[in-house]
Amino acid sequence: MRNSEQFKRQARADRPERNDSGMRKQAEDRQEIANRLSNVEHKILVLSGKGGVGKSTVAANLAIFLSQQGKKVGLLDIDIHGPSIPKLLGLEDSRAQASEKGIMPIAFSDNLKVMSIGFLLQSRDDAVIWRGPMKYGVIKQFLKDVQWGDLDYLVVDSPPGTGDEPLSVAQLIGRPDGAIILTTPQDLSVIDVRKCVSFCKKLHIPVLGVVENMSGFVCPSCGERVDIFKAGGGARMAQDLHVPYLGSIPIDPSIVAASDAGRSFADEAKNSGAAAAFEQIATKILDHVRGATTEAPSFLTGATRPKPETAGATTTETNKENRVRIAIPLASGKLAQHFGHCEEFAILDVDTVSKRTLNSERIGAPAHEPGLLPRWLREQNVNVIIAGGMGQRAKRLFDEQNIEVIVGVPANEPQELIDTYVAGELKPGDNLCDH
Repeated sequence: MRNSEQFKRQARADRPERNDSGMRKQAEDRQEIANRLSNVEHKILVLSGKGGVGKSTVAANLAIFLSQQGKKVGLLDIDIHGPSIPKLLGLEDSRAQASEKGIMPIAFSDNLKVMSIGFLLQSRDDAVIWRGPMKYGVIKQFLKDVQWGDLDYLVVDSPPGTGDEPLSVAQLIGRPDGAIILTTPQDLSVIDVRKCVSFCKKLHIPVLGVVENMSGFVCPSCGERVDIFKAGGGARMAQDLHVPYLGSIPIDPSIVAASDAGRSFADEAKNSGAAAAFEQIATKILDHVRGATTEAPSFLTGATRPKPETAGATTTETNKENRVRIAIPLASGKLAQHFGHCEEFAILDVDTVSKRTLNSERIGAPAHEPGLLPRWLREQNVNVIIAGGMGQRAKRLFDEQNIEVIVGVPANEPQELIDTYVAGELKPGDNLCDH
């Protein structure tokens, strides 16, 4: 078995180097990680800018919920200094084993495998006193060396904040399906968690939604609700930042009891309000990630649009052929007239036959750099760009990426532009930018 000292030496060797050989090693490591994770269908990050909001509890119970739906799930705890997952799942005495093919994760159930630094320590009281490069090395090992096998979902539980651990996993894991952001209702928490949403936008990680934990307490004796930490902070933040709001989980003593006992609170207290709230949130996440929602929420209007019905393989294939992914540069919520200096992009999947929006999200624009946007939008699988003005050189670069550009469009709200586009009435106008 690989003990903590062996693991520490390997983590030190895996620290990123800045010379040419180090760059080659990083490229090789990234390829190995990509190969290892090629059999993982969906990757979900659980983040929070604030500690003590119940992030690990939600991550653990989400992994259990997904596994109970018959999905093959991996749960990766990258909180190096304070790993909570072993305690939450009753696996504190488990130790990871090493084989010739890599590190074997701990089996919580037939469908759920778990990995944490806690499984590599000699004692549960051992402190991990590492700087950033060491943490980067161990996270890289978790992604490169752990034998996950075929997974439907990999859930990553991150420590609070926007520092080394979440940054490392975001850079190494490839393109995650998105992040779930945890907060509690009070302003002190929301202020820090807003930074986490900004973190996701800057790294181009889709935000699956915000969850407000510890949202009110209902007295079991009299039924009176008391908002101990205020209420509604998470919902207001989600609205302000134009990201989905998944729901709230109330304070419930059964969550504490189940967590201390290493059991799922959704199973421990099936009839509690907290369990019901969590199941609704987890179902939304599952539906959103696998694209099976019956209604696709639109951040553009606050309304909902029904997804097109599918009836068998033929209809599904037809929908795929008719699907277009459109990017609209935004400034103050409307189309930005100067493409290269927009604040963010609205990116929408549209079915041109049913004329419906299938999915929509906002992504923060990358740093302004010549030639970057065509490559970046191609990586987002964009087919069409609706713009006001765009330089001729930029248009040529988009042509090279096989992305259609429609310019000279008025600065309207995105939904109005999309409705006009699917109706076949969106026509190019005068290009406001001719350099």
